[in-house]
Amino acid sequence: MLVAEREDRKLEKERVVNECFPPLTLSGLSAQELMDLCKELNSKIDVVDEGRYDVEVKVVKNQTEITTLIEKISGLKGTKRPNLKRVKKTTEDMLGACSDTSKLMKADFKVNLKTVKKEEEKKDEVNDWRKNVEAMSGMEGRKKKFSTTQ
Repeated sequence: MLVAEREDRKLEKERVVNECFPPLTLSGLSAQELMDLCKELNSKIDVVDEGRYDVEVKVVKNQTEITTLIEKISGLKGTKRPNLKRVKKTTEDMLGACSDTSKLMKADFKVNLKTVKKEEEKKDEVNDWRKNVEAMSGMEGRKKKFSTTQ
């Protein structure tokens, strides 16, 4: 059915185009007549382009006007708040919410938490720096070579 509709539209379009714009007969025309025909077609094209341009400008103007109006409307409305559902509570529920059980629950929550021990910083022992000069300098091998050559 869709294929048939497409073909019907195509045939209808061809029929309308042929009615509005009959095929050009260029055979048997002189050079001057062809030039006049071209000028006439160019003038028709210019008229159509001007109309198309005018319509485009109107469309763009209307779109900008629509967007500004939508922004104004949304600004006037503000944010819509959802309707809240009513919750029926009995007096026992209200008293239970205000009682000390909530405090006990908080205390139980704190009991279930893991305890974390802070690690004490290890203090390096202060040694005499003169004892380890060779080890700290990183030049043990060069120092030995120097001492053996003398």
